[in-house]
Amino acid sequence: MTFIIKTDAERSPIWSRLFAEKMPEQPFALWRDDLAGEHVRFLATWVPPKDLATRFPKLEILFSTGAGVDQIDFSILPPGLRVVRMVEPGISGGMSEFVTLQVLALHRDLPTYRAQQAEGLWKAKRVWPASARRVGILGMGELGQSVLKTLQGFGFQLSAWSRSPREVEGVACFAGRESLPAFLSNLDILVCLIPLTPETRGILNKELFAMLPKGASLVNVGRGQHMVQEDLIAALDSGQLAHAMLDVTTPEPLPSDHPFWSHPKIWITPHIATMTQPETAAEHVMDTLRRYARGEALRGEVDRSKGY
Repeated sequence: MTFIIKTDAERSPIWSRLFAEKMPEQPFALWRDDLAGEHVRFLATWVPPKDLATRFPKLEILFSTGAGVDQIDFSILPPGLRVVRMVEPGISGGMSEFVTLQVLALHRDLPTYRAQQAEGLWKAKRVWPASARRVGILGMGELGQSVLKTLQGFGFQLSAWSRSPREVEGVACFAGRESLPAFLSNLDILVCLIPLTPETRGILNKELFAMLPKGASLVNVGRGQHMVQEDLIAALDSGQLAHAMLDVTTPEPLPSDHPFWSHPKIWITPHIATMTQPETAAEHVMDTLRRYARGEALRGEVDRSKGY
């Protein structure tokens, strides 16, 4: 009945303490490479081992230690194994903070002023109210909805797109591929927050960029594989896009000679938009284990047919 977690040395003691304090009845252990897996029923990790099926023959739930599951090779998982992604307020809060930071930076023209500083140029641009800026969120999962809620406080004109219909008060909502052009055509800033699936891989390409108004900007906090890199550079060089704020790239880390580093219209951060917070993550996992024991639905359970 053991629960095993594989995480970094800084967060491991926090997980151990919280399980000891709040769920002492649940056998708990930290990952070891020589760990025997015959008694393990629950495993939390970022990337599961390739021999998961044989090493953990009695595994019942695999927890992703992050919000995404695109790093998991589902072909190596037993068909009946349940997969749960991390759904905890630390992740959504961090993402809301970071996207708001990037959107405000673009809204208030900080990339332009940073470039002017390098040239020793003192030149003011008109300051527009947030209500004049059109911001769209590509993806309306828990993270997307958290970001929308935070941005609403600034008064931006907000819209959002999702695969299936959703409604958020005060947000113009679009659903389905056929509505993507209408969604994109009325934006100043596009934020990519969709899960990475075979259908969304390469979605940030020249066709999509052409649907945006000329001079729009992009924030990508999804995955690097969403991006067709040469199409982004072409769109920035032509002026179709004004700026791109990239927290994710392919590969990661980005090689030091990659053209993104030196492009004057690209800002890069090293995949730090948000991180799992052990205190709230442990609460989510313990709640899931209790729900599982009671036979209830599991929050964050992955639909393998959708890939998220």
